[in-house]
Amino acid sequence: MKRMTKAAFRTAVNLLFFTVIGTAILAVTYLLTHERIAATEDEARMKLISEVAPPNLYDNALLKDTIQVEASPLLGTDEPTPVYRGRMQGQPAVVILQAIAPDGYSGRISLIIAITAAGNISGVRVVSHKETPGLGDYIEILKSKWITLFNGKSFENTPEQDWKVKKDGGQFDYMSGATISPRAVVKAVNKALQYFAAHRETLFASAPQPATPLGEAASSKEATK
Repeated sequence: MKRMTKAAFRTAVNLLFFTVIGTAILAVTYLLTHERIAATEDEARMKLISEVAPPNLYDNALLKDTIQVEASPLLGTDEPTPVYRGRMQGQPAVVILQAIAPDGYSGRISLIIAITAAGNISGVRVVSHKETPGLGDYIEILKSKWITLFNGKSFENTPEQDWKVKKDGGQFDYMSGATISPRAVVKAVNKALQYFAAHRETLFASAPQPATPLGEAASSKEATK
């Protein structure tokens, strides 16, 4: 009995020892790498943002001038998402919104949309989607320049009735045989412009808050499906 007790005690001590050592290694690894990981994430975030909002549009630390906005039907979101704000000499310059086109051919299409303070679209990019390769995936910038059709668009130069693909009587081109994907994106961008118009003052006036990475909310939602 004593021998069994000693063996159990020795096993428990060994387990405790290795647990402490393992925890210490993880803690040290975190301390050595978390700043590097955060910097890499910020770099990737800024690279994506720069595609829709060139650095010459703002002079502030854009990643630190961020707010979380509540879910909105106009953004197609069902949980809070981050908004990045660019300013030039302290004045509102551009915001980067996340939006979801829920009605893509194969499901949700996640977007980021940059809109200048004047209400003009600076750029749009698809962050994630499940559209058919070789057909509906031309909404990606790496597959075609189609997504750049939104550059410079606003409600001033593009009336409401024109925010459709040409097949539906609008002004946006599309690839023959693949209408659903661009139709969903056009609708989502139009609604994002509506959201901006309705919330412009609030978007620029709210105090900065910690934000989740671009696309994280949408990605986590997809993962739960």
